[in-house]
Amino acid sequence: MISTIAVLLALAGAPQQAEPAPAPVQTHGATETHAPAATASGQAAVETMGGTQDHGADPNTGHAPAAGEHGAAEDSHGAGGQIDFLHHIQDSREWELPGTVVHFPAKGSWMVGPIDMTPTKHVLFLGFAAVLTLLTLLGGAGLASRAGKGRTGGKRHNLIEALVLYVRNEVVMPNVGHGGEKYAPFIVTLFFFILFNNLLGLIPYGSTPTAGISVTVGLAFLVFLVVEIGGMLAVGPKQYWHTIWFVPKGMHPVAGNVMAAALMPIELSGKFVRPIALAIRLMANMTAGHIVLLAIISLIFVFGNWAVVPGPVLMAVAITFLELFVAFLQAFIFAMLASVFIGLVRHAH
Repeated sequence: MISTIAVLLALAGAPQQAEPAPAPVQTHGATETHAPAATASGQAAVETMGGTQDHGADPNTGHAPAAGEHGAAEDSHGAGGQIDFLHHIQDSREWELPGTVVHFPAKGSWMVGPIDMTPTKHVLFLGFAAVLTLLTLLGGAGLASRAGKGRTGGKRHNLIEALVLYVRNEVVMPNVGHGGEKYAPFIVTLFFFILFNNLLGLIPYGSTPTAGISVTVGLAFLVFLVVEIGGMLAVGPKQYWHTIWFVPKGMHPVAGNVMAAALMPIELSGKFVRPIALAIRLMANMTAGHIVLLAIISLIFVFGNWAVVPGPVLMAVAITFLELFVAFLQAFIFAMLASVFIGLVRHAH
C-alpha cells in the first residue's frame, strides 16, 4: 500500500499531455491561427487580417523564439508532455527522494581504462542488496554459532536457517547431486542477493536492479562461469569434451562421429542459450510487474476523475502482493536452474 502511494505521488508530479498546436486557416489570402487564449509559454497570439502576429515573437527578427528559450525545457519524465513512467523502471543517473533528487556523476566521470565505472541508481541499489545479503548470511552464521553453544538463536536465526536449509536441501542437493554441498554457498548467496534486489523495487522510492538487462546478464554470466569451469574441474577435460562431442558407446565409430558432428552446434549453442534464458527470464518478469502496476495507477490520471480512484488503487495493491510473491519465485527459479545446469555438466552421462 505504501509503495502504491509512492507511485501515485511520483506520477502526480509528471507533466500531463500538452495541448496540440492549432491548425492554420487560410482567410483572405492570409494565414490566421486560431490559438488558445494562452500559449504554452504564457503569451497570447493575436489574429490579424494581414497575417499572424505573435506577441512571443522576437521584435527584431519577427520569428518565434526557439523551443526552450523561455526556460520551458523538455522534462526528463516525459517527451512531448506525455506521462512517461519508464524512468521509474529503467536505470538512471538520478534518485528521486521526497522533496529532493540525488544526481549521480555524469556518464564517463569514473573511467577505469575503457570501462565506465560511474555509479547509477541501479549500481547504488546493487550495493544495498549486497550489504543486506552479507548482513543476513553473516548474521545468521553468528546466530547459528550462538545456538551451537547452547544458547537460543532466536526467531531471526530460525527464519534464516529455514531458508538456507530449504535452498540447500530442496534446490541444490537434488539437482546437483553428489558433491553438491560445494556449490551450496554459491547458490544460497545467489538466491538471497537476487531476492533483495527484487524486493528493493517494492519499497517507496526504491529501484529494482534486476529489471535491467545488464544486471541479469552479469548474474547469468557468473552462473555460466561456475557451470562450465566448475564442471570442467569436476569431470576433467576429456569428460567435459563429451558434453560437446558425444558418441554413444556401442555405436559404429563412423555413424557415431557423424551424429556427434551434426549435434555439436546444438550442444555448443545450448551452453550459451541457457544463461541467456536466465537473464531474459529474470529481467522480463521483474519489468512486467512494475509496468502493469504503473499502468494501472496511470488510469487515475488518464480519466482525471476522483470517482475512478478506488478501482486502480485496489488493483494496484493486489498487484503489489503478487509482485511480492514473484520476487521470491524468481529468486527461487534462478537458483534452481543454476543448480540444474551445474548438475547437467557434472553428470553429463
